[in-house]
Amino acid sequence: MNNISFPNVSKVFQTNQTSQTSSTTPFEAQKSFASVLKESIEKVNQAQLESDVMTEKLARGENVDLHQVMIASQKASVTLSATMEIRNKVVEAYQEVMRMQV
Repeated sequence: MNNISFPNVSKVFQTNQTSQTSSTTPFEAQKSFASVLKESIEKVNQAQLESDVMTEKLARGENVDLHQVMIASQKASVTLSATMEIRNKVVEAYQEVMRMQV
């Protein structure tokens, strides 16, 4: 079974750990988070594009293994689902912070 890894998630944790030990400004931390987020979204998009290309090749009758097409499709589906779950958790956390009384 293929292991699906999320290398950018570990970058977020590493960035968080290094930001606690070093003196970074909030602006630098924001730029770092934004770049990690952008890379993650680009990887999800790349997985979707690869799945689309393989599906189109299969539909045109080109020599593509069906199991490779299905694997690419499932990988794209899982990465998108994981991204949506992460987004949901971030939105929930934001809403919780906004409900806090000062």
